[in-house]
Amino acid sequence: MTQELVIVLDFGGQHTELVARKIRELHVYSEILPYTASVEKIKQRKPKALLFTGEGKNIFQAGAPAIDPELYNLGLPVLALGYGLQLMAKDLGGSIRQDENTEKNAKMTVLQESDLFDGLEKVLELRPEKGFMVEKPPAGFTVLGATANMPVAAMADPERKLYALSCHPQVLETEPGTKILQNFLFKITGLTGDWNINGFIANTVQRIRRAVGENEQVVCGLSGGVDSSVAAALVHKAIGGRLTCIFVDHGLLRQNEARQVMETFTEHLQMKVIKVDAAAEFLQKLKGVTDPEQKRKIIGNEFIRVFEREAAKIGKIDYLVQGTVYPDVIESGTETTAVIKSHHNVGGLPEDMKFKLIEPLNTLFKDEVRQVGAALGLPEDVIWRHPFPGPGLAIRILGEVTEEKLEILRLADTIMIEEIKKAGLYRKIWQAFTVLPDIRSVGVMAGKRTYAYTIALRAVTGQDGMTADWYRFPSEVLEKISHRIVTEVPHVNRVVYDITSKPPATIEWE
Repeated sequence: MTQELVIVLDFGGQHTELVARKIRELHVYSEILPYTASVEKIKQRKPKALLFTGEGKNIFQAGAPAIDPELYNLGLPVLALGYGLQLMAKDLGGSIRQDENTEKNAKMTVLQESDLFDGLEKVLELRPEKGFMVEKPPAGFTVLGATANMPVAAMADPERKLYALSCHPQVLETEPGTKILQNFLFKITGLTGDWNINGFIANTVQRIRRAVGENEQVVCGLSGGVDSSVAAALVHKAIGGRLTCIFVDHGLLRQNEARQVMETFTEHLQMKVIKVDAAAEFLQKLKGVTDPEQKRKIIGNEFIRVFEREAAKIGKIDYLVQGTVYPDVIESGTETTAVIKSHHNVGGLPEDMKFKLIEPLNTLFKDEVRQVGAALGLPEDVIWRHPFPGPGLAIRILGEVTEEKLEILRLADTIMIEEIKKAGLYRKIWQAFTVLPDIRSVGVMAGKRTYAYTIALRAVTGQDGMTADWYRFPSEVLEKISHRIVTEVPHVNRVVYDITSKPPATIEWE
């Protein structure tokens, strides 16, 4: 049975990932492609429908995103949101003009019965795109809805199954947003909504077996984080003992993490794991390095070199498993990738590495990865472990990485996580960690002047790391964390809390 696919064409803005996720939550598989994707490429993917989404763009601006009009002639249902409404109106001959006075929040009156608004009230709350106004729809289109200042807030050509809406229903926190997407997917497009995690696992296992063959050996870059752990378990399900996990302890891990990883994978999951103690090598390479991008590249290059060295001891190895997930791919600016590719275009890996890559999770968001892990029987403490960057603590130490700074950060991080777990907040937070800035400040401890490090606390909520909001801790929890850090961690006399969301900040400091 062919998997039902909806392609989301991205015209820019923060809502693209949200709508792709929302579609998957409705059990329809979705993939994101840039608006520049060719008609031929889209046809090759054999989608059942297209969705255009973009924000903050204006069709009248020079270089405004555009598509090949042939997309409208493929016979596929199309739902255009936000910028997509302007684009569809312009491409198909509607009347559109600039208008900076569009309402921030508006009530749209449904003027015409339509499958798109089936089961909804006649008046809907909207957050329409600003900067334009469709005054008259293209020939063949019906006006479905209008606001006080927008004569065409929604329109449709039901015969061609072309629909457009001035807002982004996936960001509405009320039921109508989901209902509009449901109506488009099931009433208009006629999808069955049969995509689920178990189906993904079965399909991916088959693809890995076909790609790898019956005799080839595979190594996995195991870090102990959620992504690499689930990737390893998934590949192990596909090829069993032909997978060897190589766990490189680069000396940049959290407290006791190396021991925990080995116990989980060798004792609980009964998988073949080789542990490599390479802390001294990595620290030597990082000596004197302060630039964050240079740190990442050094660690990425050294990591793969260690892999190649260890894999050579095993014998002929053709494939390397990595836990790349969809947000990694999206944020790297690349297009959707296949399960297996010959080079890595997301991290700091060298161009001349000898392995082909298996990235079985690179079309999944983090919450979906956790669902796969649960279905494969991974322990809960692995599945729900907060995300941890590949370069480890090196990018949470601002400036040069030293053994002393690593010990300070490990202890502070351990205290923070312990207190969060004691307060029952760990599962409510997407990611929590400590940062060691490259600054010192004056303090007073035991009646004496100190000149010591500051520890910054970072905790955010979110679903996949594409966007995040800082977590509002109860003050008493922050107080306990701060007190313990300044009294238990040597060379620290100050604790601060980062209350910046993403955007404008990133989650990690480097």
